[in-house]
Amino acid sequence: QVQLVESGGGLVHSGGSLRLSCAASGRAAAMRNMGWFRRAPGKEREFVAGIDRSASNTDYADSVRGRFSISRNIAKNTIYLQMNSLKPEDTAVYYCNSGTSWTPLTKVPGNDWGQGTQVTVSS
Repeated sequence: QVQLVESGGGLVHSGGSLRLSCAASGRAAAMRNMGWFRRAPGKEREFVAGIDRSASNTDYADSVRGRFSISRNIAKNTIYLQMNSLKPEDTAVYYCNSGTSWTPLTKVPGNDWGQGTQVTVSS
């Protein structure tokens, strides 16, 4: 099992930026792809971004591509989500996930989740 602890959420104006962090611990932490998902009020959870265990491959939801950037510090077992040009529709609870897998058509979360961090974008 992998333990995940997120940080970095908050309130920001439209057009602003935030960076989320997720520190992973546990024996399998370094061996897995990781990703970010989000759940907005009244909506289903959706994939935001993923990064493989070597940090050489990434994937993004169309809605955030070009604005968000996922990265990984392998030595620290930590992933980041740099969010720029934020929009009110980005408001959601963001969850870190371990074991994320993806293809162009499917985005599948792994079994381990962080506690979530709230991101609120005001207009």
